[in-house]
Amino acid sequence: MTFELDLLATPKAVPELRHHLRTHDFEVRLCATELLTNVIDHLGEGTPVTVRVTGTDLGHTRIEVTDPDPRALPTLLSASAEAESGRGLTLVDVLAQRWGVDQGADRKTVWCELATPGR
Repeated sequence: MTFELDLLATPKAVPELRHHLRTHDFEVRLCATELLTNVIDHLGEGTPVTVRVTGTDLGHTRIEVTDPDPRALPTLLSASAEAESGRGLTLVDVLAQRWGVDQGADRKTVWCELATPGR
């Protein structure tokens, strides 16, 4: 099972991505849209991205979001109870078995791996 979608990171793209991933479980949809939202919030609307969802040999589901800025790295924050943002990567951190960033010269890929249900 492999899903790949090239799109522009815009608020309208978030529900569209959820729709494309409708056959996947809630955690996959949530993590994918949180990683996409990070691109919108930190790199700006209209940034070109590639979203990939694949199965791994270890029985995990891997979600990858690739963007063209290798310098803007995601940071796990502690959001206060009053904060209206800053929890997206925390959700990914809680739901994922592991997550990280692969940097290239002209891009980066933020990824996470979730346990596949039933395993």
